[in-house]
Amino acid sequence: MSFTGTVKNEITTLKLTETAKIALISGFFRNNYQLIKDSIAISSENDSVINYLKDLLDSYEEISYEEELLDNNNFSKNKLKALVITKGDTFIRENFCIDSEIVPSYLVELDDEIRGYLRGVFLSSGSINDPKTSRYHLEFLIEKGEEAVFVQKLLNTYSLNAKLLSRDKGFMLYIKEADKISDFLKIIGCSKAVLYYEEIRVYRDAKNKTNRLNNCEQANMDRVLETAMEQLNYIKVLEDNMGVELLDDKTKEALEFRKKYQEASLKELSEIISLETGKKITKSGLNHRFRKIKELALKFLNN
Repeated sequence: MSFTGTVKNEITTLKLTETAKIALISGFFRNNYQLIKDSIAISSENDSVINYLKDLLDSYEEISYEEELLDNNNFSKNKLKALVITKGDTFIRENFCIDSEIVPSYLVELDDEIRGYLRGVFLSSGSINDPKTSRYHLEFLIEKGEEAVFVQKLLNTYSLNAKLLSRDKGFMLYIKEADKISDFLKIIGCSKAVLYYEEIRVYRDAKNKTNRLNNCEQANMDRVLETAMEQLNYIKVLEDNMGVELLDDKTKEALEFRKKYQEASLKELSEIISLETGKKITKSGLNHRFRKIKELALKFLNN
């Protein structure tokens, strides 16, 4: 099962207050319903979601429905499970405000009602990448612009930094920040999904940090070898042109130690010279001696 399916299944296990239930049904219907033979119908590939909606609708005596299977227009082999309303059309339109361009404020006045509405929208049109994949991504595909802006406003009530894009067939709301996606899962009450998401996120962050450190270490090693090879090349120029004797004794000493320890960094080489000669030399002092070697080698090269 996909991570989206796991999250939706967990939503269907949550207990709701009566007003949060109304908000959830409204959020689902407003972003899902279609007309089949002039009757309101809602649909989903997910059996748990449809069964959950059936339980919610069964609590209203005014509503009756029939179950149907519909072809899926999303290039999926799975049939859509649909609930076609046979009684209660007016009740649904009035109580769940499915035709209103703007959602009445009383539907999402309280915090648990906002959370309920967001659950309904996610069950209807939301998806979320498994954190094991290469990128973090949560999105809602919403047909109507007014609804997309409204849902964005609800999401950003919780500082989720949801962004909105226009698509050929509607609008896409998306969140790409890992911590914000985790916050969304907390907001809609999916504690199991949060634990899984955070566990994978911590692992990925630790792995990425290790990779960055390894890359940094490799880059440092490459720079050390590059510097050492450059110094050895200048030394060879002096040796080929009998220029070593033009150096002072301390610089000659640095030259000999570089030839002996060809892969050592300047810091390591300064420590080796200090230890073996009993005369302390700093990395800066050693670098100064190699500058002398370079300057003299360049004079030979330019002649």
